[in-house]
Amino acid sequence: MMLHIPQVLSAPQVAECRQLLQQAQWIDGKATAGFQSALAKDNLQLPEDCAEGRQMGELILQALGRNPLFIAGALPDKVFPPLFNCYQGGQSFGLHVDNAVREVRGSGQRIRTDLSATLFFCNPEEYDGGELVVEDTYGAHSIKLAAGDLILYPSSSLHRVNPVTRGARVCAFFWIQSMVRDDGQRTLLFDLDQSVQQLNRELGPAHASCVQLTGVYHNLLRRWASV
Repeated sequence: MMLHIPQVLSAPQVAECRQLLQQAQWIDGKATAGFQSALAKDNLQLPEDCAEGRQMGELILQALGRNPLFIAGALPDKVFPPLFNCYQGGQSFGLHVDNAVREVRGSGQRIRTDLSATLFFCNPEEYDGGELVVEDTYGAHSIKLAAGDLILYPSSSLHRVNPVTRGARVCAFFWIQSMVRDDGQRTLLFDLDQSVQQLNRELGPAHASCVQLTGVYHNLLRRWASV
């Protein structure tokens, strides 16, 4: 399942992050790439331990924790601390799949990458190119979102970032270990959750059908979740 989550960060929060990004010191993005990804990766990245990155990462994690659409779609168990990259001057990232397991630097904690997330800090009109292209069984999907918006997609998907030919594309990116590992099961739970919420609005949460379907949702989650 691919899920567009609008306005994860507000306009003032985006502006705060952009100011921090301007004053930060960037390094070669290959520093955090695996062997095969490094062959395709050409971008800039903030060091994982930089103060600006930690500050922005905490802001993003707090915003995600308050976002019901993210929680419903990801069913997060663990979230990798957000990283930050920049593409400009023709830089790109060729077709690749994200590493299956990531280790949080300095913690010894490992996270299984069930879902990948990209959060945009620049509006589409600020740069040319730079589309995130995600391939799945239904074809290739080109994604270029408004500042503050996030795209969530399975980490098992082949994906790439097209060359940026004007301006700069600046984003946060990170991974999620879900309570429900299987993408098909997560999709069913998300669809059921959204349908139950719609019925709650139309019929009221005390309606017998809403109560019953809420029970079905939680019993499926109980069956499939690993916590």
